Amino acid sequence: MANSCLQLCGFLLSSLGWLGIVISTSTNDWVTMCKYGVTTCKKLDELQSKGPWEECVISTALYHCVSYTQILELPAYIQTTRALMILGSILGLPAVILLLMSMPCISIGNDAQSAKNKRAILGGVLMVVVALCALVPTIWFPIGANQELGLMSFGFSLYAGWVGTVFCLLGGVMLMCSSDSSTSSPRSYQDNNHYYYSKHGGGNLPAASSNHHAKSAHV
Repeated sequence: MANSCLQLCGFLLSSLGWLGIVISTSTNDWVTMCKYGVTTCKKLDELQSKGPWEECVISTALYHCVSYTQILELPAYIQTTRALMILGSILGLPAVILLLMSMPCISIGNDAQSAKNKRAILGGVLMVVVALCALVPTIWFPIGANQELGLMSFGFSLYAGWVGTVFCLLGGVMLMCSSDSSTSSPRSYQDNNHYYYSKHGGGNLPAASSNHHAKSAHV
């Protein structure tokens, strides 16, 4: 029972974390920056929002976004953010499918519990990989943006990436630790018990048969 609850909690955390990473990947509100300094930008009411896909100029009467067209000329932190966030979003889909198939409430044919445990562990490993893929860009991107123009604040997308990373990491670790070893222990105990009785029974049978032959020969 405790193992099923742990597995269910890990599945919910991992799924929510993966959704957070997908939201962070598809949006551009990562950081808010100032070209002229924080004081000047506040006076002019003109800020710049930046993400992996485009830059946006924010002011009272204007909100204009420009997509990145020169892919090869982009800084390394933007290219790395794109690659790792897309990879994490893609790997999360088979991980969620594996975890859904390993839930105790879902049975596929005559599926053994050991097969479900293996799928749960594999899904947990994939979720940890997804968390690591999102951890690097969500840390490197604000550092690179601060060195480039000057960072003012973090955006919603970056917070969603951080929360998703933590959830995927916690959920993956919980799923990898939720392998149920109690299902195999009774069987192994029965096998050992059967081996014990067959061994001792097999040792007594020849003696019994030899006594029977001795009695028949005496008569």
